[in-house]
Amino acid sequence: MKKLTILYISGILLGSMTACTKDFEEINTNPNVVEKPNANFIFSKAQLDGLNNNYFATNILECGGMIQHYATYKEASGAGDKYLSNEVYYSAYFNQVYPTAINETEIVINTLKDTPTDSNRLNIARIWKAYLYHRVTDLYGDIPYSEAAKANSAQIFLPKYDTQEFIYKDLLKELDEAATALDPAKTSFGKADFIYDGDVAKWKKFSYSLMLRLGLRLSKVDPALSKTWVTKAIAGGVILNTADNAIMKYTDGPNDINRNPVGFDSRKQDFTAGSFGQKNVEGGKLGKTFIDLLKATADPRISVYAGVWQGTSQNTTLAIQKGFPNGTKTAPTAVEQGTYSEPNQSTVFKYDAPLVLISNAETNLYLAEAAARGWYIGETDKDLYEKGIKASFLNMGIYGISYAITDATAYLTLNPFNAAGSFEEKMNQIHTQIYIALFVDEQEVYANWRRTGYPVLVPVNFPGNVTNGTIPRRFKYPTTEYSVNSSNLAEAIKRQGEDTFTTKMWWDK
Repeated sequence: MKKLTILYISGILLGSMTACTKDFEEINTNPNVVEKPNANFIFSKAQLDGLNNNYFATNILECGGMIQHYATYKEASGAGDKYLSNEVYYSAYFNQVYPTAINETEIVINTLKDTPTDSNRLNIARIWKAYLYHRVTDLYGDIPYSEAAKANSAQIFLPKYDTQEFIYKDLLKELDEAATALDPAKTSFGKADFIYDGDVAKWKKFSYSLMLRLGLRLSKVDPALSKTWVTKAIAGGVILNTADNAIMKYTDGPNDINRNPVGFDSRKQDFTAGSFGQKNVEGGKLGKTFIDLLKATADPRISVYAGVWQGTSQNTTLAIQKGFPNGTKTAPTAVEQGTYSEPNQSTVFKYDAPLVLISNAETNLYLAEAAARGWYIGETDKDLYEKGIKASFLNMGIYGISYAITDATAYLTLNPFNAAGSFEEKMNQIHTQIYIALFVDEQEVYANWRRTGYPVLVPVNFPGNVTNGTIPRRFKYPTTEYSVNSSNLAEAIKRQGEDTFTTKMWWDK
């Protein structure tokens, strides 16, 4: 009887186990986990995160101060203004871009790579990946690239650092392959793409325009390779018309991520509500070098870019603008502080202002350099220089049609292109215009300045600076990398050079 009872109980248990096993997979599946990522949603997030990445710390406090677009009397926040070492600011971009935008873009690529009908979405994601990585390597030099964002797909948790040379050559290859593979007959991201609404033809032009930018970045380290990629980009077709400009769209809410980080992050961190130019948290102002240049050339863009607070509104007339000197720690009185120019909160600092990634102003000016080098014979450097300025003037209209500057005649008459000048004189004129036209994209202006040396900037020599009074050439690596990924970082430093602000990266040598 005891034996029968044991067998009976065992049978019940086995039956129960069978029943549990039958529905085991369904019962143990988390209903809140998405088994297949939504590529459209993640790509949208990757675009937002890629451009929201610590704008104030990276673009204003660091890059913007170094290139003298911005200045501040304060010491801690004057890291770029005074060439000081502030780990919070120089590490911010690196620390945020990998777990957000780069990881998200990698997820999109992995989700789409085995589906031929999704080739357009795949290749647009590849182009976006190239855009993200060129921003990172241009700040730090050698970085994790080929093994980065592979924790889930390949269980690589400590990625190696690739050389900038390898990264740049691979980015150019990726841009070429992705642009070639784009097919207007296939579907794309549609409205999930906040830049082009999934327009494949425009993404192709963006890819070749980015290729032009990166190709010229190699002009100092490898002129022959630079020429190869520049001519390939031109042949592929770069952005030449306003309608093709790569512009990120924003709205004023409902969430902070929907707002333009140029205005939102900056006004949150420094140019806060109620300051009216007198009580800025970090003491930030537009730099004297920048404002003086705009005033000396009677540049009408100054009224779009800048304003001086008078009461509760900004006066944008040219005559009243005044830039703050770089490299000073003398604190002005609140009243005096209010007399200096700040970014215009009705245009560049507006929460729902569009953000330009690459435009026909930039491409025409780069084509002017290519023409000056003899790498492009389709038009003269003079004509392309003038086209770049005219495009920049008209592009002010992204902030509202009333801001578009429709007549550049007076400006070009006052500031004519020296067609008979030396190559260096032409480079100075062309890249001074890049310095002006690309305002708010401080990362790109900083990178282009390091390559060309134009416009000529007079460094400051603030007491205690860490560069011996020279403008920094790169950002240092985050201190977290020394403890988390130490062996790979050590190899990169051994190869690239000491981890300092003055070590030149590959394309800058």
